[in-house]
Amino acid sequence: MSSYVTFRQLQVFVAVIRGGAVSAAARQLSLSQSAASQALGDLERQLGVVLFERLGRRLELNDAGRRLMPYAEKVLNGLDELIDAAREPEGELRGTLHVAASATIGTYLLPMLAGRFIERHPSADLQLRLRNTEEVMRDIQRFDADLGFIEGQCSESRLVSEVWRQDEMVVVAAPQYPLVYRDGLSVEDLQSAQWILREPGSGTRSIFEAAIHPHVERIRVRMELEQHEAIKQAVRAGFGLGCLSRLSVAGELDRGELVALNSPLQLTRLSRWSGIRSDTAVRCGRRSKSSCARPTSDAGPHVFPLSPRFLASPFLASPSLTAPAAVRPLPALRRSV
Repeated sequence: MSSYVTFRQLQVFVAVIRGGAVSAAARQLSLSQSAASQALGDLERQLGVVLFERLGRRLELNDAGRRLMPYAEKVLNGLDELIDAAREPEGELRGTLHVAASATIGTYLLPMLAGRFIERHPSADLQLRLRNTEEVMRDIQRFDADLGFIEGQCSESRLVSEVWRQDEMVVVAAPQYPLVYRDGLSVEDLQSAQWILREPGSGTRSIFEAAIHPHVERIRVRMELEQHEAIKQAVRAGFGLGCLSRLSVAGELDRGELVALNSPLQLTRLSRWSGIRSDTAVRCGRRSKSSCARPTSDAGPHVFPLSPRFLASPFLASPSLTAPAAVRPLPALRRSV
């Protein structure tokens, strides 16, 4: 049996099934009836099976034909997909970009940038999950996220991170809170105040603890809450002091619902984006199966280089943001041919 089956023969085979006759298939494919008949006969000879029962001018699909029909359709559909891919714009981003971000970044920075990214790359989807910093790093290591945004340092040696932008945290209180009327908070104020803070493991909590510990050995934590809005509501109610990103309290400060207090704490922090090292990814599998997983150079870290196209998109770059210095693409975004 010969294995030289052509796409034309498969097209005639499927067209005859759908049209019920060689003449109908010939019209659909713009062939002469004799050419369609010859293509169908050649296919049966090369496969070594009869595909139809001949009933006068009509053809009835037999058991062998029914068994082979799905395979023929699959081959033809694959050809259609190849043609469609070839017609798409060169370098178009496709697939789903999974992003994990700490609460401040994911709530106050990424939604607008993500919207611009989707507008520029309509064939790509973006899924954003809000996590604390430790969970973001864990998601990237497990390949549950392609890209992560965190506040502060990346403590995982298996991850590569780049500084994205600078952020400022502020100590806030309700307008009626007693300490508001001081010129600034003293060390004694920091120690005696009741604090309403993010949960351990969050970048906001880590930055606050690193800033206050040189001044105060122990603090009084009245509440630990996972959401910025919950902290703001508790602080507005006068239950204690909070320490949050200025981004997250800008509206409340403008409306006079919260007051920013001067303090001796150094609360500037750097937001970072993180990705998995490609040498680690190759060992772990999953999304690392992409051909994009390769070292960038012998001198630098082994990372997924984000494509220049991705970095040029508004997702990471805007007039107020500093784009990362390294360039790295994500295995979840495949490029059309």
